[in-house]
Amino acid sequence: MTNSEEKYKKVYPVSWQQLHQDCKALAWRLLDLGTWDKIVAVARGGLVPAAIIARELEIRFVDTVCISSYTLRTQGETRILKEIKRDEKERILIIDDLVDTGSTARVVRKMIPGAHFATVYAKPDGRPEVDTFITEVSQDTWILFPWDSEPQYHYIKPIVSQK
Repeated sequence: MTNSEEKYKKVYPVSWQQLHQDCKALAWRLLDLGTWDKIVAVARGGLVPAAIIARELEIRFVDTVCISSYTLRTQGETRILKEIKRDEKERILIIDDLVDTGSTARVVRKMIPGAHFATVYAKPDGRPEVDTFITEVSQDTWILFPWDSEPQYHYIKPIVSQK
């Protein structure tokens, strides 16, 4: 059994429709917090959610920070590939798809202090690192995003028989 198989015991597939609905719900929650000067998407996972949220909140300025921490289903060393500097006067909204252990969030928060960090999905270990999220999933769940999967038409076992 590999390390990733030990860590992730469940898979939570997210469809494009569900992702869009969850991003829109996040946008509604963020709307109540005021206006934002720009969005900073955490690439790559935060790119699609940031685009949806930018549309919903009518934010035209979208930038990226590029962080590498995952390879397939394992989390490795966090590397900064592209960073940004913050203008202290700006209200910045950081968007990512998921906070898992919080290691990426800690790096980005250090890079952009005072920004509001929002994710669509959150796991318990990373939850303290984000300000706003929509859906919490267990730490041992691998979230299968639509950009990481293809439709497959075959029989899927019920949850009970997957244990």
